Amino acid sequence: MKLKKYIDFKLILLLAGFYGLFNVIYITKSAYLRETFPEMRHEPWYDFLVNNILIDWLVVVFYMSIIAISTKRFLHRNYSWVKIISIHIVCSILIGFIIRLIFDLYSILTGLFTIEEYQVKESFTRFMIVVDLNFLIYFAMTFIIYTYYYVKQVKEAEHHRAQLETQLVNTRMKMLSSQLQPHFLFNTLNSIAVLADLDKEKAKDTIADLSDFLREILYSGDENVIPLEKELRTLEYYQNILNVRFSDHLTITKEVDQNLMSKKVPALLLQPILENSIKHGYSYEHTHLEVTIRIYAEANELIIQVINVGAGLSAGKEELLKKGKGLANIDARLSNLYGNNYSFEIKNRSTGTGVETTIKLPLT
Repeated sequence: MKLKKYIDFKLILLLAGFYGLFNVIYITKSAYLRETFPEMRHEPWYDFLVNNILIDWLVVVFYMSIIAISTKRFLHRNYSWVKIISIHIVCSILIGFIIRLIFDLYSILTGLFTIEEYQVKESFTRFMIVVDLNFLIYFAMTFIIYTYYYVKQVKEAEHHRAQLETQLVNTRMKMLSSQLQPHFLFNTLNSIAVLADLDKEKAKDTIADLSDFLREILYSGDENVIPLEKELRTLEYYQNILNVRFSDHLTITKEVDQNLMSKKVPALLLQPILENSIKHGYSYEHTHLEVTIRIYAEANELIIQVINVGAGLSAGKEELLKKGKGLANIDARLSNLYGNNYSFEIKNRSTGTGVETTIKLPLT
């Protein structure tokens, strides 16, 4: 598994196949020249295929595999293009030296010539004869490496985008389904019916809030991230409905840094967290629930906290994620949006009363 982290075997096979095809063309050309010009001096086929083709192919594929690994590191670091191109130019020349050195060592070890017979100038001349060809082959294979990684990144981005869109649709449908459960509609409509006799204006406002809330869920578009201001507006509709349902038994306080209103957050993030806080906060010992929503910036992070002064948790975060589809969906969406660059924590407060949910996101 660790080896796969650094080496992409599909890319290695692609490079090996490309250079293998180049050698097939080279062999075909050599066969044609041997047949057409038999008077020319030619190496025996065995020496030609083993010494010139096989060893060269192994050296180049191994060398370009190292280049492929290095290129992957370049892409994950903010190197300038001038630096990257300079490195590749040096490597394109270095590959010729390495091939020449290996051929010379192989020739000495196999007895083709002795160390005393070895001539540096002749070896350098052989290197210079093919330096332009090595340069072109190197950059052709480098182009394959960059194209491969680019296409792979595009496919991964498309896959993540598709996942996010699916999760966002599922979140909307889950929210709509959960809010349209009989007990929710019954309690909300019953509250409206009571208000119709006591306070007609408030009854109208509650109907409007319910309508606006459902409209935001269904017709707010397919954005994966939205401005915090829009997210809070959707939450306001939901909060107004909760205030009618729970009356004086629920107090929700929001402490939001107004300078963060234009910052992007995942769509439909706050509602399920608030819903979970209220759902698990009430108990026989806690009939009045206080919930505080805090949103502020710290360093380069946007921090969202939902704190209730109610019943504590009897299970850990992992168990809650397994039981609650809403929380699991939030965690999966955050993972797809931010990779490992986020934090999602649910824990009992240090005071011994209530639960604190904290999400830390990159400040964008």
